[in-house]
Amino acid sequence: MGTREGDRGFWLYDLKVETVLDGRTPVCRHIEGDSFRVEGETLVFEPGTRVSMYALAGLLPLLPVKQRDTDPEDWVSTDAEVACPDPHCGGRFRITRLKERRWFTHAATTGLPGERGTPYWQEGGRE
Repeated sequence: MGTREGDRGFWLYDLKVETVLDGRTPVCRHIEGDSFRVEGETLVFEPGTRVSMYALAGLLPLLPVKQRDTDPEDWVSTDAEVACPDPHCGGRFRITRLKERRWFTHAATTGLPGERGTPYWQEGGRE
């Protein structure tokens, strides 16, 4: 990956995760169009948005992978929908990479004592 300001680091895409039913019947509480964003390591929910913790548990391992640059032919780059983990549920979740990318330095994200810097969320006025 490239560098910025001379520090080792990496880019992460922001993501949008949206509930899609496409006529399928959900068993779990899935509302067509409900969505949340992923910004760095943070899940951002609009007021009133609710997501099943079981569905979220199935999505979480995929989100860091979808944030990173991948080969265009890799399934991570081409497959966007993830099924609800309940085999009887028709709910799906569409994970979309947004145009926005964020730069994270190694020093701002590591827990290694000799390599730590200011945590990324305290740098430059970030929340």
